[in-house]
Amino acid sequence: MELRVLRYFLAVAREESISGAAATLHVTQPTLSRQMMELEEELGKTLFLRGKRKISLTEEGMFLRKRAQEIVTLVEKTESEFSAAEETISGDVHIGGGETDAMRLVARTATRLQARYPHISYHLFSGNADDVTERLDRGLVDFGVFIEPADLSKYDFIKLPVTDIWGVLMRKDCPLAARATIRPQDLLGLRLLASNQHLVKNEFSGWFGEGYEKLNIITTYNLLYNASIMVEEGMGYALCLDKIVRTSGGSPLCFRPLEPKLEVGLHIAWKKYQFFSKAAEKFLECLQREIADRREADSPAYL
Repeated sequence: MELRVLRYFLAVAREESISGAAATLHVTQPTLSRQMMELEEELGKTLFLRGKRKISLTEEGMFLRKRAQEIVTLVEKTESEFSAAEETISGDVHIGGGETDAMRLVARTATRLQARYPHISYHLFSGNADDVTERLDRGLVDFGVFIEPADLSKYDFIKLPVTDIWGVLMRKDCPLAARATIRPQDLLGLRLLASNQHLVKNEFSGWFGEGYEKLNIITTYNLLYNASIMVEEGMGYALCLDKIVRTSGGSPLCFRPLEPKLEVGLHIAWKKYQFFSKAAEKFLECLQREIADRREADSPAYL
């Protein structure tokens, strides 16, 4: 299976037609059609459902599209790393992470590095811990930002000098918005939206104590933005981290922290024995300096 053929396959899947894909690839339709039939013969699977107006993917075709995209992305990433000249630091840095305000630290590091090495490009992937772990293990991202609790036993990592606070996202016009903090008993009887991550569920159930299973969790989410729209439309209250969804100004939403306070740390992790590109190596060095400067600024001064 050649890389060129995988790129052809992805083009057909994207354009949903042989003619459209052939035009974007600058090859003839018969050539492309033959390549796709040979690919199906090689794999022994039917990849396409050929309709009158468009081509769609079979279940096997959708599986191949996912794997083909991963392979092509990894090859392009590797080629980019090798093509960087010795005297010029360039290339790509791939970072995955959950929704957290701690990404500001990553953003400051990237901005600082960009001023010195303008040929470095950054690629961000947003997902929950399971999504980021999968991409980290497959080499599709260089670094992963993880919110506690997270199992990082198989990675090298640095604890970030920031924390996130758990609370409840709600409409400003709901009765609970009058409270400064939210206690466990305040949640009983409410329609709740909660993260679908198992480790997060364990963390929150530990805070709530006995009776967690009595909570009325009507919706689960992996990323908060869409859940916040449901909150805005009156679906319920979202258990989430602070500073992810805008609640200031004209926003109809507000955030109230939990009481007792539930605060979590964050880490940035990478594969053990990872061989970094020059760009990723410089990013890690710059991040370590940023963290050291932050900790020095936060430490008390002694005269």
